[in-house]
Amino acid sequence: MRLTDLRDNPGASKKKKRLARGPGSGKGKTAGRGIKGYKSRSGSTVNGFEGGQMPLHRRLPKRGFSKPFRKAFTVINLGQIQRFIEAGKIKADAEITEAVLLESGLVRRIKDGVRVLGKGLVDHEAEGGDVVVKPLTKGLKITVTGASQGAIEAVAAAGGTLTVTAPKAEEAPAEG
Repeated sequence: MRLTDLRDNPGASKKKKRLARGPGSGKGKTAGRGIKGYKSRSGSTVNGFEGGQMPLHRRLPKRGFSKPFRKAFTVINLGQIQRFIEAGKIKADAEITEAVLLESGLVRRIKDGVRVLGKGLVDHEAEGGDVVVKPLTKGLKITVTGASQGAIEAVAAAGGTLTVTAPKAEEAPAEG
């Protein structure tokens, strides 16, 4: 076996087609593009072009609007916080901030802030099929960027406080 004996497996590499290089190549004259017309010219095939007819994307009405600078919050429920407290991942006596939620693994990333909702305190797996509302841990101190009215009331009813801070401000580009 020598280096000169090494070859690719059959069919592993393909020779490039040499278009418009005479009749002997098999792709001479029109180079496989047929005769005349739009597609035979260079720079053809415009996506969405329908031969002069109004294209579909222009015939359909435009709907809706996307705010370009909207705030994206990470949403969590009080029930999730309660489960993490019961599991011992969050300390109930310490203040629960966005940094604590990130550290405990409840939140993957903070984005523009964390918003707390009042859902998730219902235990659907209670015996007899009854809906049982789990009590929230007493005296929780939660400080987050946003919260629903229901979440604020639920924490207050349990004897705690839920403080809402302003969302992170956009960083202005440095002038120079």
